[in-house]
Amino acid sequence: MTDRVRLFQTLPHTCGYFAERTAQNLVVDPGAPNLDKLYGPALAKGFRRAGGHLYLPQCTACQACVPCRIDVERFTPDRAQKRCLKRNADLTIREGLPGFTAERHELYERYLQARHSGGGMDGADEEDFQRFLAAPWSPTLFLEYYLGERLLGVAVTDIALAGVSAVYTFFDPEEEARGLGTFGILQQVELAKRRGIPYVYLGFWIAGHPKMDYKRRFRPLEIRRHGRWIEMP
Repeated sequence: MTDRVRLFQTLPHTCGYFAERTAQNLVVDPGAPNLDKLYGPALAKGFRRAGGHLYLPQCTACQACVPCRIDVERFTPDRAQKRCLKRNADLTIREGLPGFTAERHELYERYLQARHSGGGMDGADEEDFQRFLAAPWSPTLFLEYYLGERLLGVAVTDIALAGVSAVYTFFDPEEEARGLGTFGILQQVELAKRRGIPYVYLGFWIAGHPKMDYKRRFRPLEIRRHGRWIEMP
């Protein structure tokens, strides 16, 4: 990648996972004209998309963020995941084009207020919604889960030849018992299977972190260490 596009290092900023730590990211030049073509190779090197930026944590004092991906062909849901699928068998899955709708935004706002109140993301307007969840160059679709005509959840999903990327999921906070976050990943795995795509990228795994450690349940899970993908023990 480095011989095709410039990489930038961000200034130090407060870590989004550990408030007492300082973080920095390596970012692919957001002005590069071929970001759509770079996206797949970037995923394979552990990068992640947030809005229009492809980034990889590059912190001098911490290596807690570890890129991870599901091996689609070898993945088999465990008992808890099978129960999650059964609980949500009454839902209809729709593949929608990315973008703002009042219905999506209302659900997004309620999710952020319940999960991230005061964290800087709540109060997102239409521009914030668009800027964070999609980019003009990204191959994005919104996997939407409906109960009848009621929207319960959205899994923002990028699709590249190298893999499906689970960008962000938001859902009705009143439906917590359904496990819609897990359900979203399982649907992304099914999407990858249907399209013959080998991996589902889950972003970063952080050992022991209450919001990130759930990813280890999707086995076999591969993690990227020292420039190589290896199966998590």
